[in-house]
Amino acid sequence: MAYGKTRSMAARVAALLGCLCGILGFLAGATEHTWKLGLVGWFLGGALLTLLGVFMLIDGAVAGQRR
Repeated sequence: MAYGKTRSMAARVAALLGCLCGILGFLAGATEHTWKLGLVGWFLGGALLTLLGVFMLIDGAVAGQRR
């Protein structure tokens, strides 16, 4: 697999995992569950991971346009 495709696949996986963490944090907060990492930690961690995945995907798209 080419480097650009690997980078875009990693970005998509990171964005998917970030969304999953954010959804889990939101649902746990709505049902008032107590987690060791904290509800805000799961939600913000998921948001950060999603943003990093989106930036990686944009960076891969820009790098692909320059070729």
